[in-house]
Amino acid sequence: MAVTAQNDPVALNSAGMAALREGRFAEAARAFVAATRADPGATALWRNLATARRALGDDQGELAALDAALDIDRRDFMAWLRKAEAHQRTGDEANALAAWQAVLQLAAHLDPLPEALVPVLQVGRDFCAACTSRIEYQVMDALGDFQARMPTTAGRRARAFVDAAMGKRKIYTNECNGLCYPFLPADEFFEEAHFPWFAQVEARTDAIREEMLALLADPGDALRPYVRMEKGAPQSKWSPLDQSLAWGACFLWEYGKPNAAVLERCPATAQALSGIPQSIIPGRAPTAFFSILKPRTRIPPHTGVTNTRAIVHLPLIVPDGCGFRVGGETREWKVGTAFAFDDTIEHEAWNDSDEMRAVLIFDVWNPHLTPEEQEVIAGYFAAADATGFNTNLA
Repeated sequence: MAVTAQNDPVALNSAGMAALREGRFAEAARAFVAATRADPGATALWRNLATARRALGDDQGELAALDAALDIDRRDFMAWLRKAEAHQRTGDEANALAAWQAVLQLAAHLDPLPEALVPVLQVGRDFCAACTSRIEYQVMDALGDFQARMPTTAGRRARAFVDAAMGKRKIYTNECNGLCYPFLPADEFFEEAHFPWFAQVEARTDAIREEMLALLADPGDALRPYVRMEKGAPQSKWSPLDQSLAWGACFLWEYGKPNAAVLERCPATAQALSGIPQSIIPGRAPTAFFSILKPRTRIPPHTGVTNTRAIVHLPLIVPDGCGFRVGGETREWKVGTAFAFDDTIEHEAWNDSDEMRAVLIFDVWNPHLTPEEQEVIAGYFAAADATGFNTNLA
């Protein structure tokens, strides 16, 4: 078929644009309809038709044209944006929320983000936040009393489920840099009920802190940088802490070996550690150390080696401005109150104060492992290490 002014999509689009500029909206709409018939796969033509129909006050026609564009390309950012604005303008909040969410997801991949879109996207964020608040109010009104009566573990899971469903938090999974034991629950913070011996360790907090302070007053070579990268290692998020006492450590146990010199200077700490069910893997575990974080120091988000262990913190010195995040939950350290977490879930720590932060850190078995599984893990490493090969996976 010969191309004429009546079936040339370029000519028809140009005519429609001219009519739009001159305020002849009905004529523009007819031109764009003809253009879409001539080239139905051109998303820009459908968006132009939507513009003309909006000018005519034809809300349903505008949305139909935008849907036609999205039927061609579900990633058409401008079509989603126009659709979100149209639904919001007409009071269709449910569809407006869905469209704005699509807009914001697509915008996250725009690099660079056009400056003109910044205020537009803020409108979308504000709208989504307002809708989410209303959903949250409705959900909490329906479930709040019930959740409050739930057991601790189930209650934490339920709160995380609701928050994730409303887009308020991310659900983190294990990311083991070494040994991953399958099918263990990905608990960010383990429930205290798993560790009935916490109380006896917490009761020694004052004595442990005094021993640590005496050690730090004259540490010798006991205090060393926690981050010690191998020579030739590429630059990474750890480089600012490499060989730095901004994050220092005094080890009482390291890779399953006692540091006799430090243990002798810290008898109360040594006794406290001897009274807990530590994980015993020769050459690997347990590990226990005083973690010293200097003022204005941050430990970047990271994950640990293996989920076969739980990491226990006993806070000793905690100035204001310190915090600790595991996955989607952030806690403040409280002096003398221990907690345990899975360090293969992304975590980070910070000391934004002008004073030192100090914590006793040690590892124990993951409480979800049975005694038989603990024996399997220890037996595996004993057998693997006996071969003489490097099996440094945990």
